[in-house]
Amino acid sequence: MLLLVVFLSAAIGSFVIWSSVHNQYDVGSQDISIPSGASSKTIARILEKENIISSAFTFAWLTRFSGEASKLKPGLYHFEGQLNMLDVLNVLTKGDVLQFRVTIPEGLRTDEMLFLLSQKTNTPLSDWQEALNRVVDDTEYEGLFLPETYQYTKPISPTKVLQQMYDAREKVEATLAQELNWSSEQIKRNRIMASIVEKETALPKERVWVSAAIHNRLKKHMALQMDPTVIYGIYRTTGTFSGNIRRKDLRKDTPWNTYTRKTLPITPICNPGAESLRAAAYPADVDYLYFVADGTGGHAFASTLAEHNANVRKWIRIERNMNKNN
Repeated sequence: MLLLVVFLSAAIGSFVIWSSVHNQYDVGSQDISIPSGASSKTIARILEKENIISSAFTFAWLTRFSGEASKLKPGLYHFEGQLNMLDVLNVLTKGDVLQFRVTIPEGLRTDEMLFLLSQKTNTPLSDWQEALNRVVDDTEYEGLFLPETYQYTKPISPTKVLQQMYDAREKVEATLAQELNWSSEQIKRNRIMASIVEKETALPKERVWVSAAIHNRLKKHMALQMDPTVIYGIYRTTGTFSGNIRRKDLRKDTPWNTYTRKTLPITPICNPGAESLRAAAYPADVDYLYFVADGTGGHAFASTLAEHNANVRKWIRIERNMNKNN
């Protein structure tokens, strides 16, 4: 009789557990965070508390019985609809965490990029600054990250995101280096030119023309005389920029000032995008040496100083009319 009672009790217990595991549970739309390092019991309690499962005890038993207890992955998960415990276990062992996206525009300085990442991901700026020091093993950090849209999971790893951006830039440059049989020094030189292209024009079609002007001026040993390099030099030497370039700024020598030096800046002046890196490597086959704003958001390009001066006079007239209307 006692053996029969034990057998019936075990059978009933197994049926209750089986039912609890397989029964569908109506889960409202919820995002649940599973912390890193949490045990299967802790995870089971979190899930029960948030009404994802009906029994923490049964879920913890299921993870041990199935051998999946050590395979539950941390992160932010979304649960919704009719689910049983096997469904929930499958989500957690697969690591089907929520994916988030962050987009970094082209042309930001690295410090601006870190500030934007901090804002968009709601994480401390200091975390991104520390991650920068882990990813970049050099004192020079400008131009090393490819502006793009990147996916990440929560809790976010700033180091992982920056490493993605660093690797993406290296991949683009490796392709260019293979196509053109470049040395590491040529890759760096192209990165610097690409950063100037990025800051000089917002129009994709103009990138190869700006690139041509840079290449042509360097070949003729002409100073590039490009304002963004002056602005960057002011920022790097003073830590700030008022927003207006004065004549004395053009004359003040810095390692980035292309008015005072007939060379490229010593570093990139921003983080250029893939298209600017390619435009710098493949300039248009034109003899442009000059360009100036044309009042439409683009530029008027010229091959001679006389043409350029005429374009400058047009721009001055446009500026005056704009100021009158304002």
